[in-house]
Amino acid sequence: MSRVATQVFGQQTRSLEWVKQAAIVIAASLFVALCARVTVPLPFTPVPLTLQNFGVLAVGLLLGSRRGFAALSLYLVEGACGLPVFSPSSILGGGIAHILGPTGGFLMAYPLVAFVAGWIYEHKSEHTSRRFGWAALSAVAAEVVLFAGGLSWLAVLTHSVSLAIKLGLYWFVFAEVIKVLMAAALATRWHQQRSSQR
Repeated sequence: MSRVATQVFGQQTRSLEWVKQAAIVIAASLFVALCARVTVPLPFTPVPLTLQNFGVLAVGLLLGSRRGFAALSLYLVEGACGLPVFSPSSILGGGIAHILGPTGGFLMAYPLVAFVAGWIYEHKSEHTSRRFGWAALSAVAAEVVLFAGGLSWLAVLTHSVSLAIKLGLYWFVFAEVIKVLMAAALATRWHQQRSSQR
């Protein structure tokens, strides 16, 4: 009986852990959707200024590579199904049309961006006192992936690399630096608190 009870208890524990992790992933996807609502359309580019990228970086740094990838993959599925999770746009509409629009390259890169940020940070931050530096470096590496995807997609749509860079990079550098620093500070504080509670 004790062996059966132990097996049942173990199964219940695993089930509860799975539910907990699923809830975290879903909540993270909704956090990015909330960040996407904070957006400022710019008249000289189809790419809006938004807090969305901060949300992606924060999710990757806080949840790590696997859960970050899962959360942003779920986010894209939610958007593709027509849920209002992307930045509001009267031009792009929603769903697949939004993913195939000018910002599609950025959106499609999000799971990989979260993965890169999480992977670097989780492999380096535990072994050093320079958590903020590693968090910022992880976020910068993830931003490189983000803009590689976003600008490549824009170049395909506009048939011009220089125009893609003009529309999708120049106007956003300063804001992205702030987002990187914000995400790094948030992740550092979060992980420091968790370490102190152990």
